Amino acid sequence: MEVPGGPAAPEPGEIRALKQCLLRRNKSREQHGVAASCLKELRNKACDILAIDKSLAPVTLVLAEDGTIVDDDDYFLCLPANTKFVVLAGNEKWTHNSDGGTAWITQESFDRDETDSGAGLKWKNVARQLKEDLSSIILLSEEELQMLIDVPCSELAQELSQSHVAVQGLQNTLQQVLDQREEARQSRQLLELYLRALEKEGGILSKQQESRADLGDESDAVDTGIRESSSEVTPASQILLALKEKPAPELSLSSQDLELVAKEDPKALAVALNWDLKKTEAVQQACNQELSLRLQQVQSLRSLRSISARTSSLPGDMENPKRTRRDPM
Repeated sequence: MEVPGGPAAPEPGEIRALKQCLLRRNKSREQHGVAASCLKELRNKACDILAIDKSLAPVTLVLAEDGTIVDDDDYFLCLPANTKFVVLAGNEKWTHNSDGGTAWITQESFDRDETDSGAGLKWKNVARQLKEDLSSIILLSEEELQMLIDVPCSELAQELSQSHVAVQGLQNTLQQVLDQREEARQSRQLLELYLRALEKEGGILSKQQESRADLGDESDAVDTGIRESSSEVTPASQILLALKEKPAPELSLSSQDLELVAKEDPKALAVALNWDLKKTEAVQQACNQELSLRLQQVQSLRSLRSISARTSSLPGDMENPKRTRRDPM
């Protein structure tokens, strides 16, 4: 179907680049690959390949994904290569191929579906948390931060209903938060190395060994009476793995995980981690301090936000009371 006044078909001597396209009939799974330089050429090839009687005018080309009618050469030239078209003849109407056929769906579509059902669903849940309260960035785990950083900007912008520029700024902020946690972890590691060096020089290690020997009897008693309680409520295996393997693990966990670790019985947690009680309590204290710090930061942000909202809602006379004063002269 030609559009009056549209771009003319190529002249005999004129050379235009060929665009690769995929064609199929309505409600059909079988598709054909063709190359054409304009809509007229594509329509003619479609009739030949799909055995469409040209007397069944009009022959219409629509996008397979949403049924958009393509009847303008300029628009056709703007489409990417391997765009899928459905060819409609006569009074046929486009219908979405929902009969379960997957022969014409690319592997990329399958990958996208799997992502939406698994990890894709997870990052969308985290994104919705940010949409409700941006200050919850502070409460996210490193895994959740990295997840949002890795999401394509266009998809995150659509989920948050924000512009691409705003989402790019948000992802930069998320990266800064992640970098700050890594810097804090490295600083703590350096501090631990320095303290260990001091302990070796001062002979503090020998005293610690004696104290740990005293705690040995205590831990034996714990093994007999606490193993039952350790099977009741312990942090998830993922949290235990982070506590064992991550340096400064409190920086890797989310605030919810930090709260679980901080509230866990120290003896039960020590049994689960196969640590001594002193080391377990030290990690719990670090998790509790990190949780308190994050909650304080969130509270500060919310307080500033409420103060800003109250200030912006003040009437004009209250904002500038000097305006009501009159010169006695």
